Amino acid sequence: MTKTGIQQGPMVLVSDLGHRFTGTGMLYQHVAFTVAAGQTLAVTGPSGSGKSTLLSLVAGWDRPTCGRVDLQQGARVCWVFQNPYGPNRRTVLDIAAFPLVAQEEPRPQAEEEARGVLDQFGLLGRARAHFADLSGGEAQRLMLVRAICSRPDILLVDEPTAQLDMRSARQVADSLRLLAGRGMAVIIATHDPAVAQVCDLTLDLEDYLPEGGTGDEAG
Repeated sequence: MTKTGIQQGPMVLVSDLGHRFTGTGMLYQHVAFTVAAGQTLAVTGPSGSGKSTLLSLVAGWDRPTCGRVDLQQGARVCWVFQNPYGPNRRTVLDIAAFPLVAQEEPRPQAEEEARGVLDQFGLLGRARAHFADLSGGEAQRLMLVRAICSRPDILLVDEPTAQLDMRSARQVADSLRLLAGRGMAVIIATHDPAVAQVCDLTLDLEDYLPEGGTGDEAG
């Protein structure tokens, strides 16, 4: 789908970024990266290095202490949270199709598009299942499907395997490969090497810690 107002060039451009919380030292400094449409970036680092905080800075929920975060003008941002959530009695298909219906897509076309994405993520067979009946891995994959059906330009994914057992985490990591080439700029905060391996780019926040610093945030 061609999105009006989106032009060529980086979707996300971060320049000389540094951040601190009130009453603390610098969490990190001199962070710089670009993510273009169709690229996936893994943000890694030890616990407390500020991975989730960096997503918040990119989303505009927080303002960096110094440096800049520039998004392509008109870009739409979607966030997939660490803990999957949804109405327990709604079906998988309802949840997947909802963003399309909210964008005034006729219900039959919305469901057809949603089924296509569910199929790619191995969830088409669960289309009529209720959210409450999904496994943790299925629920997390559904969150990715719902995000894709929102048609974002920039997708932020926060620790998608953190709450999962090893088997479910591997399924979600494999599913993240499907995000590449969809035309979105994707940034994934993760502690999981399997997730980082499926990304085009990696940013290790440990490289940007102030000398002697360990960070002040769990994430």
